[in-house]
Formats: sequence, C-alpha cells, structure tokens
Amino acid sequence: MTNPYWSDLVRRLAPYIPGEQPSGRELVKLNTNENPFGPSPRVLEAIAACAGDNLRLYPPPESDQLRAAIAGYHGVAVEQVFVGNGSDEVLAHSFQAFFTGREQELLFPDISYSFYPVYCGLYGIGYRQLPLAEDFSLRLGDYAVANGGIIFPNPNAPTAMAVPLADIEALLKANTQSVVVVDEAYVDFGAESAVALVDSYPNLLVVQTLSKSRSLAGLRVGFAIADKGLIEALERVKNSFNSYPLDQLAIAGAVAAFADEEYFQRTRKAIIANRESLCAELVQRGFAVLPSAANFVLARQPDWRGAELAAALRDRDIIVRHFNSPRIADYLRITIGSEQDQQRLVAALDQILA
Repeated sequence: MTNPYWSDLVRRLAPYIPGEQPSGRELVKLNTNENPFGPSPRVLEAIAACAGDNLRLYPPPESDQLRAAIAGYHGVAVEQVFVGNGSDEVLAHSFQAFFTGREQELLFPDISYSFYPVYCGLYGIGYRQLPLAEDFSLRLGDYAVANGGIIFPNPNAPTAMAVPLADIEALLKANTQSVVVVDEAYVDFGAESAVALVDSYPNLLVVQTLSKSRSLAGLRVGFAIADKGLIEALERVKNSFNSYPLDQLAIAGAVAAFADEEYFQRTRKAIIANRESLCAELVQRGFAVLPSAANFVLARQPDWRGAELAAALRDRDIIVRHFNSPRIADYLRITIGSEQDQQRLVAALDQILA
C-alpha cells in the first residue's frame, strides 16, 4: 500500500535491502562483511582528540587532510581523489555524474552488488546486466560493446571472485567512449587494484572504502581515485547535494587509519588466513566454495537448500547472508570472522549436517 503523498518516482522504487543489524541477542554475525578486528588504536585516539569544542564548527568541505593522506598512500595527486560518506555515496554520485542521460545502457554483471539497479531506478538510468560465466567468473570481454558506461566490483560481490588487472586494462583499451567504474570495496583481501591504471586511462574511476579492511564501517568513509576531470564532475555533484559529507571525527579517524600501516597489514593478513582456514573446513564438509579474494566466501552445501541452511544456522545464533536470486539461491555468503566466530560456525554446521 502506498501513501497518497508519494511521488510517482517513490512508488516505482525498489530500495536496496541492507544486511540485518540485530540487537538484543548475542549472535555470531557473519552477514554484512564487517571486519572482526576493531579499528587501529591510533584511529580511536585521533577520534577522541577531535571530539572537543571544535565540533561546533563545520568540517572542511573538501576534506583536504584526508584527500592528502589518500593521495600520499596511493601515489597520486590530491586533485585525483574524491571522498564521500561511504563508498555507497561515492557510487551514487558517480551514477549521477557519468551515467544519467545516456542513450546507451549502463552495463554491469547479473550477479553483483544489488545497489547498482537501485541507483538506476532512482536516477532513471537504462541498464543491461551481462551474465557471469557458468563458473561465476566475470568475463570483461563481454563488455567491449556499445554502452553508456560500465561498472563492476573487483572482487565481485557476492561471488568474491576477482579479475586480473590485465583484463581490466584490456577492457579500458577497447572501451574509450564511456566511464568504467571499478568498485574495489574488497580489493585489499586479494585482488589487484586498478589505481595503477588511472594515469593512463582518463575514463577510469576506482572506488574504495574504509569500511572493510580498515574496520571503519561505523564511520562511513569512501573515496574515488581517477583523472582530475572525473573528480571535478564528482565534486560538482557533491556540492549540489551536500557540501559537508564527512564530519570531523570521520576525517580524523580515516587519516589515522592510513597512517597505521602495520596494524592494517597485520589484521588484513589475519583475515586472509582465517578465510583459507574456513574454506578448508567447508570443503571438508562437502561444500562447493567459490575462489575468494574478499573477506567473505560464497558456498553451497549440495544436500541443503540455501534458505533452509541459513535458517538452521540462525536457530543456532549464527547469521549469514542468503540471496533469493535464481543462480545463487542455494549459496550462502559467509563473512570471514574471528577464529572464535568460525569455530562456532563449524560446530553448528557439524550439528546441522549430522
């Protein structure tokens, strides 16, 4: 039932459904790809030091200190960096800046981040979803056709599979007339970043986030790296929407996160080790597990329907993500947790499968 005051646009929208954030129950939460390790202690110190009388002031609208930290870390110019309130906002601005009003359709995978078609519905963008291969790999050669833009995650979500940097460059060489957005939310867990290509391809936009590998999902910090011409377009959209997307605490915490490389590398490697351990445990229990370069795995137990197995795990206080999509309906997306989280998951699976 709709409200009579809603616009026609709102009536047509099919909003994105985020992963469940339960409260009031002690659950093993493996459904939203959050980092099992807390932020760097230096991040918490920076946020505490920032929480003073200066919060009465607006933050710097261009987040200059953070942009400089990102530029220095990735070896690019400050003018090549854009920051926003989580990578979702950066992506939303990208859809508006580069894909609206195009005659040709935007292209993205049929199994991918489910926010992409939501943005298309919100901004009136025509799109076409290209099927993944039978093994769920992303065939970038299929995208070398007339289009109004291209976007894909690397690693892909929810499959967790990555494409080589050479394949991305081959696509960029073949596609010079539209913007290619590479969504690298999970790149730090095993994929090759396309940031290395931005100086050679002015139509490439690389989007990353601090939510996953930097343990800052609660701060909402995302960024893009590209040719300064694309960054200027994002700035024009941002300043037509919200000139102050990042607050002072988020800026201070994000800058400190980039400064603590030792903590980042240690926790990143721990998650990769936990991922390999979990994959081995799942395979031992008869699961088919897609090769993962992310902080989650997509896995299927051939004797169980995906929804039923997810429900059985929830009955044992463990939440995983199930997508009711035709090709992956029997798969579960399982976030890589702490060793203790994964021990509880494996113990629960042993009970269920027995």
